[in-house]
Amino acid sequence: MEYRQIRPEDAREYVEMMRSLDLETDMMMLEPGERKNDPEAAAAMIRESLAAGDFFLIAREGESIAGVLTAERGRCRRIRHAAYVVVGIRAGYRGRGIGTEMFKRLDAWAVSQEITRLELTVRKENKAAVHLYEKSGFVIEGLRKNSMRVGGVYADEYYMAKFIPQNEGA
Repeated sequence: MEYRQIRPEDAREYVEMMRSLDLETDMMMLEPGERKNDPEAAAAMIRESLAAGDFFLIAREGESIAGVLTAERGRCRRIRHAAYVVVGIRAGYRGRGIGTEMFKRLDAWAVSQEITRLELTVRKENKAAVHLYEKSGFVIEGLRKNSMRVGGVYADEYYMAKFIPQNEGA
């Protein structure tokens, strides 16, 4: 498995991976068909994200993207120390340590960027993801009741966070 920062030329494979994720799971935010599947728009979004200093990691096997982890840091000075994390791993690649490796790389980036808080939301019933996040050092800070509606049924989300110690005086 190759882990690296995404590049604009990965846009077509990125769009394909996200489309697959939307079909494979109902745990992501968007439903099938709701996401724009335009590689040019995706390339522009990738360029903007990288220019803003966000973390945008892909796990790649051959010509396919197996997983993605993004962390968008706060744009305002008062929240510049925090980043919001989104992760998705295609069904055929889950359980192979990809998420664990991606979170290790996220931690290294966070330290290098003086990010002291990582945060994310996850559906309460997504036990595998909650386990991965807890294993990676995240803790549940709260419950967002009825925050999503999936298949006509309301679903709750956990709000989770991880604090990243910085090397003081290093």
